Amino acid sequence: MTVTRFLLFFRSLMLFVGMITLVLLFAVLVIVNVGTRNAPRRRRRLAAIGGRLCLRWFACSAGLDYSIEGSERLPVMGDVPTILFWRHESAWETFLSLTLSTDPTWVLKRELLWLPIVGWGIFLLDPIAIDRASGRTAVIRVLKVGRRQLLAGRVLNLFPEGTRLAPQARRRYGMSGALLASELGARVIPIAHDAGTYWPRRAFFKRPGCIRVLVGPPIDVSVGDAPEAINARATAWMEQALASLRPGER
Repeated sequence: MTVTRFLLFFRSLMLFVGMITLVLLFAVLVIVNVGTRNAPRRRRRLAAIGGRLCLRWFACSAGLDYSIEGSERLPVMGDVPTILFWRHESAWETFLSLTLSTDPTWVLKRELLWLPIVGWGIFLLDPIAIDRASGRTAVIRVLKVGRRQLLAGRVLNLFPEGTRLAPQARRRYGMSGALLASELGARVIPIAHDAGTYWPRRAFFKRPGCIRVLVGPPIDVSVGDAPEAINARATAWMEQALASLRPGER
């Protein structure tokens, strides 16, 4: 193993050990806040603190920092029902999603809730956990629970492609987010990034660098708008943003 590769291994190992430690610590803190005054929001504030600390640890341990362009477009709170459409390439953006709004929620696979300790903490954050293989049942759950959460002022984080993808890969957007936006007249904000370049899916090694995050202009949706048109607008912006993040790759 060359010196360069050893250093990359060591820094990736440090990132992993610190990440697991912080995730477990804050999962426990979330769990012990059951029954406290204003417990739901307190738990989500703790999760946001944990997310910020993890992001800083990634920078300190592995030299993996980030910048956000267009952050002024992000809602602090869901004053208008808001759905964030994320590009999904790695685990990294899930940590960032903890930090970008005051009272976030997420659509995620139910298997995450089965993890010891960490899954219990995730459950107490009240996400929308779905069985991705259930098709229409999953969509109905997103619509039912998402409607309640958005009307309560929470900001919904959603990965419309449904799974992590390699940087050059594309996948048709699912309909649940667009259907929910159409039903409520919710604002849709697409978010692109190049995290997969530095944090490849299913890869131990993490490359140092600065992940660029691009926040797109809000897509204003009226009640009854065609979900296909909503997805088309989000996809068109996402394609342009990804091309600007990785010029010449496609």
